[in-house]
Amino acid sequence: MKTLVVLSDTHRNTAPLEKIFTVLAESDYIVHLGDMASDAKEIFCEYPEKTYVIAGNNDFWGGESEVVFDMEGRRVFACHGHRYGVKSGLEKIKEAAKERDCDIVLYGHTHEAETHEEEGILFINPGCMARYSGQKTYCYLVVNGKKAVPTIVEIR
Repeated sequence: MKTLVVLSDTHRNTAPLEKIFTVLAESDYIVHLGDMASDAKEIFCEYPEKTYVIAGNNDFWGGESEVVFDMEGRRVFACHGHRYGVKSGLEKIKEAAKERDCDIVLYGHTHEAETHEEEGILFINPGCMARYSGQKTYCYLVVNGKKAVPTIVEIR
């Protein structure tokens, strides 16, 4: 069994990250999906072996454009989502996941948390942590073999 914390769209609001320090420390993987990738710099410095940082459309500090990795027999595709037009639908990102033989997709950009499964692919958007957002959320994903259970968590 492995755990993954998925963050996105912090937009320079790092206060919520301090509230989940223990969760980040205990997780097996951490993914920051961009906007602002620089907010994940400290996390990456603390946990470089388990942290992936993705560049979003508002990023000017490093980060990968997208990442594919294996986790407990599942194949994960992580990107910010803007290059796949996720605000207009998930068809393009679904095709990208299929091309990469991935069955879990992590994306942000919309600022709206949601999880659902479609055509054997689990889609996860952790929402956002921006100051202007009414809800500050992340996703805690548990993967045990072929079973993957995402939970959207609100930070208060």
